[in-house]
Amino acid sequence: MEISDSRILVAGATGQLGGRLARALSAGGAKVAVAGRDPARLAEISAELGAPAVVLDFSVEGSPAEAVAEAVAELDGLDGLVVATGTVVFGRAGEVPAAIESEVMETNAVGPVSLISAALGEMGPGGLVVAITGVVAEFPTAGMAAYSASKSALAAYLVALRRERRRDITVIEVSPGHMETGFASRALSGEPPAMPEAADPDELVATVVDAIESGRREVRWDTKERVLRSK
Repeated sequence: MEISDSRILVAGATGQLGGRLARALSAGGAKVAVAGRDPARLAEISAELGAPAVVLDFSVEGSPAEAVAEAVAELDGLDGLVVATGTVVFGRAGEVPAAIESEVMETNAVGPVSLISAALGEMGPGGLVVAITGVVAEFPTAGMAAYSASKSALAAYLVALRRERRRDITVIEVSPGHMETGFASRALSGEPPAMPEAADPDELVATVVDAIESGRREVRWDTKERVLRSK
């Protein structure tokens, strides 16, 4: 996809990775709408980029469809969707409260799937879906069972979607390792285990932008070489 003049909704633009992606896409000439749940941070990035702000809250029924409809109205159409939403919980299976497990699944899997589904109905041929999963989708991690399951569910959806829409929609799964974004410190519950050395989030953003422009399908963290790879 040509980023310049494309109309892209960035969900999770109030977060570290989502904000960086929104800035990079805007700098590349895209017409960006930013979406998030925190009104103050949403207003900040909206003002910074001169981009329309769309409230998105996966805990509210109908919010994904409403967010897409509002973005379409603001941008006069939609060419792409970036899903950079997410939350994390730490704790052994059976020890995390059921309500928190449900919230993790809603935020990391059910909500994003609903958002993507709504966006697909607005995109024509050549559309784009980019979604951040995580290395835990491929390598589920002890002490992070609920989080791993939520990201694995989203990853499976993206694989199936790519196969179904391979002729008209580009689907890019972004599967990073540990990033220095403060994400682990904002867990719903539990304490993070010892983390490996953090990767550079700006490097991830640059790799994602390159993947969009070159039509690649995956951006993955190589756990052995500790580098980002795209294909």
